[in-house]
Amino acid sequence: MKKKIFIIFISIFVGLGLFVQPFFVFSQNEGGNKQEIDELNSKISEKKEKIKQLEESINEYKKKIEVKRSEAVSLSNQLAILDNYLTQTELDIELTQDKLDTLELEVEALNLSIEQKEQIIERQKKILSEIIRTLYYENNKKYIEVMAAYDQFSDFYNRVQYVKSVERDLGKSAKTMRLAKEDLENKKTQKEEIKKSYEELKEKLNNQKKDFEEQAGYKQNLLVQTQSSEMVYKTMLSSLKSQYQQVENEITSIEQEVRRRLEEQDKFSNVVDTGELSWPTQSRYVTAYFYDKNYPYRNIFEHNAIDIRAAHGTPVKAAASGYIARARTCTTASCYAYVMIVHSDGLSTVYGHLSQISVTEDQFVTRGDIIGYSGATPGTIGAGPFTTGPHLHFEVRKNGIPVNPLNYLVKDY
Repeated sequence: MKKKIFIIFISIFVGLGLFVQPFFVFSQNEGGNKQEIDELNSKISEKKEKIKQLEESINEYKKKIEVKRSEAVSLSNQLAILDNYLTQTELDIELTQDKLDTLELEVEALNLSIEQKEQIIERQKKILSEIIRTLYYENNKKYIEVMAAYDQFSDFYNRVQYVKSVERDLGKSAKTMRLAKEDLENKKTQKEEIKKSYEELKEKLNNQKKDFEEQAGYKQNLLVQTQSSEMVYKTMLSSLKSQYQQVENEITSIEQEVRRRLEEQDKFSNVVDTGELSWPTQSRYVTAYFYDKNYPYRNIFEHNAIDIRAAHGTPVKAAASGYIARARTCTTASCYAYVMIVHSDGLSTVYGHLSQISVTEDQFVTRGDIIGYSGATPGTIGAGPFTTGPHLHFEVRKNGIPVNPLNYLVKDY
């Protein structure tokens, strides 16, 4: 049995590819996915370069729109703005699609990387198992028994030193496997975050397509209404300005009167609210912002609200508790239907383009109560003259002055 133990030990480690490099051999061959991952990374880089070029093109069209906005108000000018905006939106859609494609490639690369790490960890487990089994076998041998198997003491001494080096490699192997597992978990987390971003971008893409359809529809309606006549366009603008001013004056005067009366009756003394406003619809997609430069009717009036995309007939809820100051119902499409709620602390909210109103004036409502249903589809009852597609016009006023609703709405998304 001369040197029998040593031969068995050597055979095990040669079979595992560990005799010279007991553990780290696997790092030279981390699965067959490396080439595929490199190809995916190359595609990702190409997509990101295209995204950069698209962003530059979009900025150029934004500049063209700004130049047109600075020119005199005219039908031809408005049509030029719409054409540039439509082209910009088309580029935005292409940009979002490319971002989605990039995320898909990144997920595919992560899947390959995760599969690679799982293979490595599985291989490490087998290697560690063999090392531990061998060391257990060796450590259960008495030195005197092992020494008897060798002709020279130097052979025995070298054998003991080698076993110690294997023990050190065991520690390194365990540490490397732990790091591989941590890296695997990080990649899985990263994958989930990318998937979440993908879903958000997908929703954004759908909304951008709707934006494009609405703007294209607005352009077509504008051509039909004006019959491509500058004179008709000027007359239409004058009428729209008059209607807007009438609604604005009505909201301002009614709010002042109702708030004065409520304060005299001490109606707000028992109203307890958090201060932040809840979103009036389930949707969080804003199609037009407070004083939005891209607002299609900006040459008539500044947009003192936000427009929230909402399908026709979506329930609209009170953003906070308060009293209904105005519930303007309509029977025609040209009439602008809206609800105004007066809240405590000088706040009031306005909900416009409603297709149906469910509350009455002087009624007390609590946060989340349904006050009506959204509208704004051109040509439908209550939509009014200032609309390009279904949405909710949402205003917030502080002491009668319009303020940015996004500064008051709860940030729950």
